Amino acid sequence: MKLVVGLAGASGSIYAARFLRALYEVEGETYLTASPAALRIFSEEYEVSVKTAEDILEFVKKKWNPSAKHKFHIRNFFDIGSDIASGSNPWDAMVVIPCSMKTVASMSMGLTENLIERAADVSLKERRRLIIVPRETPYNRMHLKNMLALDEAGAILLPASPGFYQMPKTLDDLGDFLAGRIFSLLGKPHSLFPKWEG
Repeated sequence: MKLVVGLAGASGSIYAARFLRALYEVEGETYLTASPAALRIFSEEYEVSVKTAEDILEFVKKKWNPSAKHKFHIRNFFDIGSDIASGSNPWDAMVVIPCSMKTVASMSMGLTENLIERAADVSLKERRRLIIVPRETPYNRMHLKNMLALDEAGAILLPASPGFYQMPKTLDDLGDFLAGRIFSLLGKPHSLFPKWEG
């Protein structure tokens, strides 16, 4: 599994952190980039100081001690000339988690002012799976129109709306639910939460 993962500036750092923790446990590689707003929000929500995407990975490793089966490659958020800014560099899917409404709007209009937006544009034009985890509430009409445009372009919108049938006991359980839903969309088996048995 070869992924691109972008952390955009929305509340919901727990979703990104638990998804990255789960990725550590599977074989594959990920190109990771994070916006300045994502770094600031992660720092505030986890009450730590992270200045780079690599700092986030270090935080995840120290907090949960996952196995190190997965390989991460850090890419600069401002480098729109990066390898993942081109369709000639293949990957299986891209995940934007959490995704701000600003990033949703930019992606829906094909704007490519940073690496998350550019890699998302590449994903859509190359017909690769693009999973977007928007984190906002409530949605206004423009949010909905932008998300509909992304859906029509081929993206998958997976709102940060965890279920409760798995009887979560901690906030981490809610993050794992979203991570598990992403894994399912990627076609990867997981045990991040119990399946609904009916």
